[in-house]
Amino acid sequence: MQLRGNADFARFAVANAVTQAGTQVTLVALPLAAVLTLSAGSWELGLLTAAEMAAFLIVGLPAGVWVDRLRRRPILVWTDLVRGLALLSVPAAALLGVLTLVQLYLVALVIGFCTVFFDVAHMSFLPAVISRDRLERGNSVIEVTSRVSMLAGPGLGGVAVQWLTAPFALLADAVSYLLSGALLSRVRAQERPAPKGERRRLRQEVAEGLGYVAREPVLRVIAVLGALVQLGNGVLNVGQPLYLIKDLGVGAGVYGLILSVAAAGGLLGAVITPRVTARFGPGRAMAGSCLVVMAAYLPATLVAGGWTLVILPVSYAVAGMAGVVFGINQLSYRQRTTPEHLLGRVNASMRFLMWSALPIGGLLGGALGEWAGARPLFVIGVLLVAIAHLPAVMTPIWRVTKVRSL
Repeated sequence: MQLRGNADFARFAVANAVTQAGTQVTLVALPLAAVLTLSAGSWELGLLTAAEMAAFLIVGLPAGVWVDRLRRRPILVWTDLVRGLALLSVPAAALLGVLTLVQLYLVALVIGFCTVFFDVAHMSFLPAVISRDRLERGNSVIEVTSRVSMLAGPGLGGVAVQWLTAPFALLADAVSYLLSGALLSRVRAQERPAPKGERRRLRQEVAEGLGYVAREPVLRVIAVLGALVQLGNGVLNVGQPLYLIKDLGVGAGVYGLILSVAAAGGLLGAVITPRVTARFGPGRAMAGSCLVVMAAYLPATLVAGGWTLVILPVSYAVAGMAGVVFGINQLSYRQRTTPEHLLGRVNASMRFLMWSALPIGGLLGGALGEWAGARPLFVIGVLLVAIAHLPAVMTPIWRVTKVRSL
């Protein structure tokens, strides 16, 4: 199935771009709503990060079973709708003067639960929209649209926070989820959920997905690497806004601009991935990109205000470029090599194993911030993310030269 002229894939990709743009606004606005509007400290910000990702611990594995049992398009549409309504409650509460940290925690929890189901269904739905021999190209197109959104989203989020205040900036993400749901509702695809007669106990089906990941050596390495990266990201998500905004006095607009410039690297990575993979093969592309990520993150530890602030977007841009090369290759490998009836559970297992470390990192970051302060916390987070990429360099993942299709 060709990508050009495929209206369903176009709707799928545009929906992703729309929701990614809104999500990037929330990436800036939600923590700033806590820090600037409600005067949250490092522990409160750590709790917010943990609340956003707690769902990966609670329903990360069962979500894959349900995604395999049900049609995936309705899951995408309904989770978009619920996320949009949850975010609308924040500016509504701010308008009434009743916004609290507890509400932000609850909104983060709701968004997190919906995101678990959405992400697993989204990754599992694509092979029903395009043929498996087009997955690298399809994932690259989706990543390009995502990165264009990420390029504009944080900057817009920072400006929106300055003009409208953080709670009202979240309106953009709420609208993006509603538009995404409308677009996805029009995507036509041949889905084959597991017949009721073939379903077993929830525990057995969850174990089947985990067992597949445990037995597959490449997926096993990717899961370990992803978990370590997300642990570091959890710490960095607390340390970065506290250090840049509170200690260095970076404004919301500049903070958003730094994240936007960093996203430019990811856009370049999405564009070059097909050529890099074609030349070096998926294994070398993954291992080489991890080396680049490690080298790119280390200079970020030197950021201390003034001109050194320029280091951060440059480091993030280079790391983002290489990280996208890795991400597209590992996702395409998973989609292509996993049997259709297991795809939802394997995707959920991978997300669970990787993303469950993020709330742990958030709590760890909150605790470390209370003890060490914002700058050490920021440096620790950067170093953790860099070191996390070692498994791809120290294992034979680079030997993967050809991916078999099922």
